[in-house]
Amino acid sequence: MMAKRKMSLNELSERINLTLSNASNLKTGKAKAIRFSTLDALCKALDCQPGDILEYRE
Repeated sequence: MMAKRKMSLNELSERINLTLSNASNLKTGKAKAIRFSTLDALCKALDCQPGDILEYRE
């Protein structure tokens, strides 16, 4: 989604009020959980739906 919106990780982290390292963990899939408030902020910043950025893994 970031590539489609031509948005850098720095810009996204500033828009959603996350540290760069936490935003990087979300982007790389290293985060094991996400708060609904963070998911909401991501969707607003990227103009997308949760299903566009989340993936189910066992």
